[in-house]
Amino acid sequence: MARQKRKPMSDINVVPYIDVMLVLLIIFMVTAPMLTQGVKVDLPKVEASDIEIQANQEPLIVSIDSNGAYFMEMSSLSGKAMELADLVDATAKLLSSNQALSILIRGDKNVPYGRVVELMAELQQAGAQGVGLITEDI
Repeated sequence: MARQKRKPMSDINVVPYIDVMLVLLIIFMVTAPMLTQGVKVDLPKVEASDIEIQANQEPLIVSIDSNGAYFMEMSSLSGKAMELADLVDATAKLLSSNQALSILIRGDKNVPYGRVVELMAELQQAGAQGVGLITEDI
């Protein structure tokens, strides 16, 4: 008796791939909030209108904590303490590649007003077109 040749099966079983994708989705959903870094800052409470920021562009947030240390916060930047001169240099590099970059300052309410104004002036000299201030709603 002659042996019959079987046709190769051309279907792909996608069920294991779906399982892997669901597991990866769950992992990313759990770890994404943990990747958000920030600096603990007590913002002053005021009543102010919202600043409009372009939807496709993430703003650069410069924070000053209660000790007067400066931090740059953006998805591609780490939240390490910096000196003012280093912060201005890094901001100037970012602004040279993107002039429309929105810059927001988040200053602790215990930081002297002069430090915030000095930071704003330095950012303006670095090429910032406008600088916004982040506050906490009442």
